[in-house]
Amino acid sequence: MRGRRHLGFVAAVATLLAAAPLATIYERWTWLVQCVIVVALISGAATLARWWRAPVWAQIVSMLGALLFGLTWIFPSGAELLNLIPMPATVQHFGALVTGSAQDMRTYGVPVQDVDSLLFITVLGVGGVAIVVDLLTVTLRRPALAGLPMLAIYSVPVAVHVDSVSAVPFAIGAAGFLWLLAADNVDRVRHFGRRFTGDGRDVDVWEPSPLAAAGRRLAVVGVVVAVALPLAVPGMTSGLLSRIGPGGSGQGNGLSGSGGSPGRVNLFAALSGELTRSEIRDMVKVTTDDPSPFYLRFAVADDMRRTGVATRTPNGMPVTRGMVDPRNTGRTIEGITHHAYQANVEIIDFNMPFLPVYAELVSMSGVDSTWLYDESMQVVFSNRSSSQKRKYSFEYVRAEYTPQALAAAPSLPPEHAMRQLYTEVDQVREVDDLVARLIRGKRTDYDKVRAIFDYFSRDNGFSYSVSTEGGVSGQDIVNFLTTKVGFCQQYAAAMTWLVRAAGIPARVAFGFTNGTNRQENTYTLTNLNLHAWTEVYFTDIGWVPFDPTPAASIPGSARSRSAWAPDVDAPDPVTSAPATGGNPETDASAGPTEDNRPERAVDENLGEITGPVAQRGPTWPLWVAAGALLLVLLLSLPALRRELLRRRRQRRTTAAASAAPTAVGEAPPGVARVLLSDGELARARADAHAAWDEFIDTLVDFRVRVDPTETPRATAERLVADGLTTGPAEEAVRLLGRAEERARYAREPLRQHAPLDDALRAVRRALRSQADRRTRIVAAALPPSVLNRWRSTLMDVSAGVVGRSSRVRDRLLRWNPRRVLASRPSR
Repeated sequence: MRGRRHLGFVAAVATLLAAAPLATIYERWTWLVQCVIVVALISGAATLARWWRAPVWAQIVSMLGALLFGLTWIFPSGAELLNLIPMPATVQHFGALVTGSAQDMRTYGVPVQDVDSLLFITVLGVGGVAIVVDLLTVTLRRPALAGLPMLAIYSVPVAVHVDSVSAVPFAIGAAGFLWLLAADNVDRVRHFGRRFTGDGRDVDVWEPSPLAAAGRRLAVVGVVVAVALPLAVPGMTSGLLSRIGPGGSGQGNGLSGSGGSPGRVNLFAALSGELTRSEIRDMVKVTTDDPSPFYLRFAVADDMRRTGVATRTPNGMPVTRGMVDPRNTGRTIEGITHHAYQANVEIIDFNMPFLPVYAELVSMSGVDSTWLYDESMQVVFSNRSSSQKRKYSFEYVRAEYTPQALAAAPSLPPEHAMRQLYTEVDQVREVDDLVARLIRGKRTDYDKVRAIFDYFSRDNGFSYSVSTEGGVSGQDIVNFLTTKVGFCQQYAAAMTWLVRAAGIPARVAFGFTNGTNRQENTYTLTNLNLHAWTEVYFTDIGWVPFDPTPAASIPGSARSRSAWAPDVDAPDPVTSAPATGGNPETDASAGPTEDNRPERAVDENLGEITGPVAQRGPTWPLWVAAGALLLVLLLSLPALRRELLRRRRQRRTTAAASAAPTAVGEAPPGVARVLLSDGELARARADAHAAWDEFIDTLVDFRVRVDPTETPRATAERLVADGLTTGPAEEAVRLLGRAEERARYAREPLRQHAPLDDALRAVRRALRSQADRRTRIVAAALPPSVLNRWRSTLMDVSAGVVGRSSRVRDRLLRWNPRRVLASRPSR
């Protein structure tokens, strides 16, 4: 039993070591503390079940119960009984966490903050692996198979990160697995007794034999090769599958670790995850000679469906072959000017299959032929490489548009391929009604787009907030148009949806605003500068950007300096004297400060309705008290069961004594003997048996030896001879023995005026007075008679289940095709 407890402990620690790679996913160590608590509860429950010699199915139930208890304690719903016992509302809360985790995986980037839904999935998964590892290692004695669920944990960060995960977490998990194998081997050797060499020298169990030493050396070499080989072979991070077809899920990966195929990266999830991150980190540094650059862009989403906006897989030629210069197309449109600029980009912390560039590239250097350029999407992408830590340069052309030039652009015919592809959208009645109202009376495409663009204004009730739900499905856009509160991805998706509903091609672009951190011509862009906007296609002109997000909420927004898409929320210019004491070096693109940031109106009567806010103290004392109370209740169950059983027997013996009119044994002289009916005889025997059962349980509780082969009278005489009962207790023991013996063997049971309950009390007092303190405490708090009966019942139930399952299996085997065919006589 000690060896099994040791193996259970090693299995629990090995599971936690196998979870080490999860540290690359989370920002903090909250997940590890929670996993340690749950794994410790599971290991303790398994050890306790094995100490009670419970069957395998009972061990599984106990570990699942410990997992449920740990999850309830760590992730409470508030509806638990005594704040610890799960209720139906707890299960519903767990279901909501599982459902919410799917959305959070698409929302948050790596490393992830402490989100309850993601922590719940992590703790649930590690706890499930701990149960499987414990069963394989301790119960089935197959520790080698335990490596499969442990490897499943390691596969999670491997699937999330685009590059290979650090070898250190894998080495930690491998060390735990090797420890598990070594501990199982030592435990097996111990079962054979002591080891000796040929010359009779005693050998310690940890001293390896030559064969075992060779096996361990091979295991160490295998682990080292498995870790070192991917580091030595170039191109292992992308793998062979990336050359055959698109890979990676693109789900739940932020911009730090959002690898895989460009067509499967969830750009909206990545953007939302970075904007909601608490920390600010530098991602890209760009230097350009453009005095007023537009947004640095890296991807577009142009596949709009009711379930959301997705990215089509880009297609292009290597950037080393050059691009088409838009100034050399031969078309000259009045009101549109082009200016060429140079830019140098340094990627600091931006791990994507895209490279951030300005629109309309002319040439690019510093990258190899694995990077392709899609002229239609105007994105640089790769199916095999990542943007992390790259430096490159490019030349681009920035166009300036006048409203007159855009208004003069003709509409695309309905059969045009561009219109059919980029106006595809599901019909939503609320959206169609809104679009029809906004574009009523508008003749040109630009007038229609401007009407939709101007709708996203503060005057119409729109405001900016990153704390809202980040969905971009059809229903999410309807909700956004109803609440009018959201952030850039919802503004861009909503405007794109409305423009497409008006029959004009549109898509969503992703990139960086110029931000506020500028030193001369160098911009340092952070995760808070990530942005999404709308691009609209005009005939003979191309894709023109429109940013519907309120400019006051976006640092470095270009909306305030766009002639064709001006800031409708900007106040009218007012001529006034310049403020004294101002900072002349303040960046105009810095966005609003804390003093001038627009705020939503607050109800002045809100304080009168809600009243003062009560200060809440720490809740951990309540949790500790609830846990202590639950522990006391669980420990008191055996004592409560013993007391209820004693009271039930006491009522039976007391009623029997009060109903007996005669004395012990023969009737007095001159008194006729009272004859009892069959029912009264049966009750008298049952009462005597109840008193004897209580007597036996009392002996078991006070650790007095009970010999089932003795007769009741012999048991009573042995106790008297051993000196365990003296005085009144001696007569009480003999009385109980005679009553049980007559109930078993005599024609009529013993009928006694004095209640048998008094005899039981006398015996209990005598045994208690002679027992030590530990025995008395155990007899009162954890009576062995109850525990033994529970154990026996559990083993009987387990044996019954095994027997029934064996019979069912035998019946099923009768219909085994092999047996049926074998039983057929050969011809």
